[in-house]
Amino acid sequence: MNELYAQHFEELARFCTMLYRDAEKGSDLAQETFLRALEHAEQLAALTPQEQRAWLYRTAKNLFLDEMRRNARFLKRQQLLYEGEGAEESGYAQTETYLLLGRLPQELQTLMRMRYIEGYSAAELGELFHMPPATVRTKLSRARQLLKKELYT
Repeated sequence: MNELYAQHFEELARFCTMLYRDAEKGSDLAQETFLRALEHAEQLAALTPQEQRAWLYRTAKNLFLDEMRRNARFLKRQQLLYEGEGAEESGYAQTETYLLLGRLPQELQTLMRMRYIEGYSAAELGELFHMPPATVRTKLSRARQLLKKELYT
């Protein structure tokens, strides 16, 4: 792995910097790519040097695209939240939302916030919290049931 890092890090960091148009973010993305490479060291060891390089670039590009998608979903939700509302109304709605979420157990609060406010998918949350996406969806369903109960009782 050290050899792979030494051979490709600088070039990959330049590629990542080009994607972000920011050297610091590019370097962070290159580091994240090599962390993924460590997780897949056995798989990479079986590849040719050209295939390893391609794997690094593909992984960096996919990590970049995943972040852009998350940001786009987050911005779209923020836009919908503020669209048609004055600053006072949207601030009130946001406060009300967080107060309502505060009535849930901590795990469900976190899942609801990350899914519906920050825009993570069930698959992404499953990866982050080391659980199958179906389990995440079940927990989100349970959280919605609890919120409905809070709202209508």
